[in-house]
Amino acid sequence: MSTNIAVAGKGGSGKTSITGLVIRYLMKYGPGPILAVDADPNANLGESLGLSPRQTVGSIIASFNEEKINIPAGLTKEAYLELKLNDAMVESKGLDLVTMGRGEGAECYCYPNLLLRKFMDSLTGSYAYMVMDNEAGMEHLSRRTTQNIDELFLISDHSIKGVRTIARLRELVAELKLAVKRQSVIINFVPGAIDPLISEELARLDLAPAATIPLDEAISEYDLKTKPLLDLPDTSGAVRAVDALLTGLLKPERIQTTKT
Repeated sequence: MSTNIAVAGKGGSGKTSITGLVIRYLMKYGPGPILAVDADPNANLGESLGLSPRQTVGSIIASFNEEKINIPAGLTKEAYLELKLNDAMVESKGLDLVTMGRGEGAECYCYPNLLLRKFMDSLTGSYAYMVMDNEAGMEHLSRRTTQNIDELFLISDHSIKGVRTIARLRELVAELKLAVKRQSVIINFVPGAIDPLISEELARLDLAPAATIPLDEAISEYDLKTKPLLDLPDTSGAVRAVDALLTGLLKPERIQTTKT
């Protein structure tokens, strides 16, 4: 059974970078393999991982709606769509990537989404970890196109607006009655210590950060040079913070801290 990790937060909070650092940690210390899922319509997780998606699930489903009357003889609709969905998979050593993308077209997606959920569930059984980078509204979680979430990381940048956004996301999880075992608040881009005004807002909203991620120039440098965050050195402040968080959260028997 896979351990499912989801990352959510407002745009600009650095959630995709943190998703990349989570995957970096799991590739270094976890048992593997890992399935990365880019569920943000503004898809760029692949760039952070050094992987280039050929197609998105959204474009495949849109194409399915247009072409379903031309399904080859001898294939069911389910088998045909599953064949197409496999085209969205980018495979690499120990890490595979699926990019959801944005749906296109006006036709109903109900049937394809049911098949998508089945497809995703079948994939997660083959991976030790599934790590999903979500859009702020967590559309794919609310549609339940994935299995239950073990760890939900709510990412805020170092701002009042960011903190209020994750408070609303927490409320959304409760409202939708999503199956989330544990939620962890993470404050990103912290320049030293958290500003007292932000600390007051966190307290007012009853939010206790599980981790603070320092403002790390290495992240910006790697993004500018389109270098995979998987290659960041262990000395990176952001890497150290994410590593410490995950070591504390994940069960010791799942993490091999002596792995090289």
